[in-house]
Amino acid sequence: MLHPDLLDSARALSDRIVTLRRAIHAEPELGLHTPMTMAKVRAALAHLPLEWREGSSTTGQVAVLKGAQAGRRVLLRGDMDALPMREETGLDFASAIDGRMHACGHDTHTAMLAGAAELLAARQGELAGEVLFMFQPGEEGFHGARFMLEDGLLGGNAHGPLPEAAFALHIMPNAPHGVLAGRAGPLMAAADQFDVVVTGQGGHASMPHDARDPVPAACEIVGALQAMVTRRFNAADAVVVTVTQLQAGTAHNVIPDHASLRGTIRTLSPRHRAAVREAMEAVVRGVAQAHGVEAELTVTEGFPVTVCDERAVALGRELVHGALGESSWRELPAPIMGAEDFAYVLEKVPGAMFFLGVAPEGEDWRQCCGIHSPRMIVDESALPRGTAMLAGCALRFLERGFA
Repeated sequence: MLHPDLLDSARALSDRIVTLRRAIHAEPELGLHTPMTMAKVRAALAHLPLEWREGSSTTGQVAVLKGAQAGRRVLLRGDMDALPMREETGLDFASAIDGRMHACGHDTHTAMLAGAAELLAARQGELAGEVLFMFQPGEEGFHGARFMLEDGLLGGNAHGPLPEAAFALHIMPNAPHGVLAGRAGPLMAAADQFDVVVTGQGGHASMPHDARDPVPAACEIVGALQAMVTRRFNAADAVVVTVTQLQAGTAHNVIPDHASLRGTIRTLSPRHRAAVREAMEAVVRGVAQAHGVEAELTVTEGFPVTVCDERAVALGRELVHGALGESSWRELPAPIMGAEDFAYVLEKVPGAMFFLGVAPEGEDWRQCCGIHSPRMIVDESALPRGTAMLAGCALRFLERGFA
């Protein structure tokens, strides 16, 4: 279970956690380069005995806390980047940069991780081993975790071996306040992007027989892709193909030469990830041929499946049950079809990501705005619980491993 005073210690840090979170929230940064955010973190933790590692691909950094004795290595991760969207919360500390918002909770993830560094540094003399605090930019589609791995910031090179376990938290603003959740196996989906360009021959809209119209073919491809998913793939191993954009033409009386569509592919297994691509190519090619046009499919690979180690999930569940009670833990019945680039870390290191509910206490969490909403609100009183969870996972692993 959590150390008896760990949650109390986290609550004592509440003001500092919230202050850092709000400072980050007010100045959101995008992509792989988040220097202002990283500077805020470094300033907040400057008094701690941490060794910092920097790479060349991103502004992300890893802080290392070495215990009094040699032992295991464990990694805790928090992401730092925001989303390119306008904030509509009306908060006093709302984004001061128009068109940018921390609408996925990365500001809270970073602040909770900084709080965990405080808690663990205070116990440095009791620690056997090392804790790596991974402050990562570029989670929102930029593959920041992969770049930090490739830069060697997590180990596997001159910095020594990779950690033996890795843990992360993600807040959920439309989940019950303070409840932690997780599951073994696939937690979140692989996310790939697809683009289809249909090429025909344009002409006058009044004489379609003299043209090769790409628009009907593009429309039929949309429907055929939906049928493909429901008829070729087992619903128990979920596959999602969603067309999100369809573009063609410039005028009401002109048949265009080209039509394009794009969207996302979500899968929960490498087998289906490959099979979906093959099936889509057959559908796109077949529909185009039937219409006498040409079509090209391009698939851009995104994050892999986020797979949680059963032992790591059991460790987290045990901590929550012991410290907070069984009602504070929820076993997720199925994966979430969103994606997460912590998956890159979990491909290399056994571990788990957990979700923390941050809906306002006492309110109907089902009515709260979810992540990526311009009106997303976080009940900050839940953040110390997340800080204690991260620190508790590290302490428990350093003491006993996955045993």
